[in-house]
Amino acid sequence: MNIMISGSMSFAKEMIAAKKQLEKSGNKVELPFETVLHLKKPALVDNLVENLQYCITHDIIRKSFDLIAAADAIVVLNYPRNGINGYIGTSTIMEIGIAYFLKRKIFVLYNIPHFDKVRWAYEIAIMQPVILHGDLKKVKA
Repeated sequence: MNIMISGSMSFAKEMIAAKKQLEKSGNKVELPFETVLHLKKPALVDNLVENLQYCITHDIIRKSFDLIAAADAIVVLNYPRNGINGYIGTSTIMEIGIAYFLKRKIFVLYNIPHFDKVRWAYEIAIMQPVILHGDLKKVKA
């Protein structure tokens, strides 16, 4: 299966590990374009001024959407962040929406919070992703 990994770039290290694990199961796995950059410069995640110009110059959102279009599925890494268990950021929400629109399989590593805690969880729940409960071995076509 062709898989695109999605998630906050604060999880860049975890993305590399997930890619290796999913490839051991015979999958072809793509990472977001800027993963290696964020490994080298982890503070870039929260430096929106610097990150903005990088994303515009490299057309990052379109590149992510292209990876999703070429994939059979996305795997969303949603570790705790900013005091939210199952954190999903705005770029990842857009990627999930594109995957849903393109009828790609959507896997989410951990449960998403209830929508009474974070409003975006409502839209994610509507798209009915497969929750992996932390186990990437559950990713199946």
